[in-house]
Amino acid sequence: MKIKAREVSASADVMQDLHPVLEQIMLSRGATDNKDCSLAIADLLKPELLLNVNGAVALLLDCLKQQSKILIVGDFDADGATSTVLAKLCLQKFGFEQVDYLVPNRFEFGYGLTPEIVEVAKQRQPALIITVDNGIASFDGVNKAHEFGIKVLVTDHHLPASTLPEADCILNPNQPDCPFPSKNLAGVGVIYYLMLALRSALRERNWFTEKNLPEPNMMQFLDLVALGTVADVVPLDRNNRCLVKHGVNLIRSGRCRAGIRAILDIAGKNRANISASDLGFVLGPRLNAAGRLDDMSLGIECLITENSHKSYQLAQKLDDLNKDRRNIEQSMQVDALKLLSEINIQDNDDLGICLFNADWHQGVVGILASRLKDKFHLPAIVFASSADDKDEIKGSARSIPGLHIRDLLDLIATNNPGLLSKFGGHAMAAGLSLRLEDFPAFKEAFAAALIGLVDAAMLEQVIYTDGNLNEDLLNLSFAELLQDSGPWGQQYPEPLFIGNFEVIQARVLGDKHLKFLLKSADSEHMIDAIAFNVDAEILKKQLTSIEVVYQLQVNEFRGQRSAQLMINHFARAN
Repeated sequence: MKIKAREVSASADVMQDLHPVLEQIMLSRGATDNKDCSLAIADLLKPELLLNVNGAVALLLDCLKQQSKILIVGDFDADGATSTVLAKLCLQKFGFEQVDYLVPNRFEFGYGLTPEIVEVAKQRQPALIITVDNGIASFDGVNKAHEFGIKVLVTDHHLPASTLPEADCILNPNQPDCPFPSKNLAGVGVIYYLMLALRSALRERNWFTEKNLPEPNMMQFLDLVALGTVADVVPLDRNNRCLVKHGVNLIRSGRCRAGIRAILDIAGKNRANISASDLGFVLGPRLNAAGRLDDMSLGIECLITENSHKSYQLAQKLDDLNKDRRNIEQSMQVDALKLLSEINIQDNDDLGICLFNADWHQGVVGILASRLKDKFHLPAIVFASSADDKDEIKGSARSIPGLHIRDLLDLIATNNPGLLSKFGGHAMAAGLSLRLEDFPAFKEAFAAALIGLVDAAMLEQVIYTDGNLNEDLLNLSFAELLQDSGPWGQQYPEPLFIGNFEVIQARVLGDKHLKFLLKSADSEHMIDAIAFNVDAEILKKQLTSIEVVYQLQVNEFRGQRSAQLMINHFARAN
């Protein structure tokens, strides 16, 4: 592991009225002007920049005129759930009378608009299927829908193949020739933009006045947009940061969905002080647990209901499922680390990790792949048996910076025709399926492909920091400034600092965490700190001084707020 200071490439006089340390932090993340800090809702990119948005609106207007039935086909993760909820709620508020949703069960139908899920959809007799957070790879499913006389509007954000499905309309910022400047919209962002465009079209037609309908304020849906965006770990470019910032503010003010309030309450989080990271680490996992272990309809209903009692019942079920998921994940990690110890992964020449275990849970392999990627800083693909086909295995891949994992799978598929049944995803995460008997061949193809794509520099984990923080800034006021200057997240990381401290007190919590009282090396300034999941060797030491990489955060305990260091890495521990 190497620790480096972030570089500031822009001129330091670009932004006005910022604390000088915060200004340097923003500039090092590519900020170019004050709009990167203010994130005003008026500066959001406009819906008309999306290719085919007018055609998508026309399809919906035709359904509204006829009051035809619309079926939303979602995905079984947090992005898919929030997309489904947003689409259903918006359309209903716009006056659509027949709107339903269907989410494929992960274990029965798999991902996307498959021909099998279209067979189920046909029973509900929709005139139009709207896919949310999926569909760009659903060639056979779209064709099957057309066989049944059902139109298909695809809204998606995943990377397309060289050809597109023959849908009636496709809305995806990543499709060829789409001029939308931000290619990082999550699925929920794409459907939100479609609903913005549809509302504008209805306003122009005096629809709300003529039907005596209150025109919806689209800000009310940004809690869902923020949740889906952060949980899907898409890059937080300026546009996404704007969406997330205003969504977080909505939640903090208590004007969010009842289900979001309930999940936060059960998790013990004070929603008035949440940050974007809480969407990813508190809300997202509980929603995703439904899709991983059971049925995402549970999460969707939790977000749709306006009944407080029902929302708490559903949120409690989500919390229970998340606890089950954690137990399953921990057991799988033990198995995986045992397998890797047998091949001595850290001394091995392999450039990636590829594992299969027939006893692993299909819904949790993505988390395991992520944990292994983080621990060893290697691209990881983890497979489990398919729940509905004993001769098929399904895998989830996670990558390291510099390696585009979907492109890697595309290369493997091109060089080994017929090896992959299907695959799709992003630069950092992807999913795939193949025959059980082909796992050894895939493992070899994966290792061979990595040789040409991964170099030594990519395999060296680099921790970038924002330098040393003066002792006079180790306080609650500056911690609150950093928190409120977010959202921080993917490709716009939360500020990290490095510093030397004298250890005044240290105690072990839960056999694997460390709680500190620290003193700045050159002063008498004291501050609390905590380190989670500490290496066993450090736990055994009688620490007197440490050099650490940390985040300065706001700690809230029993209503009291204070500054605290969240230790991410130990550079030195004496």
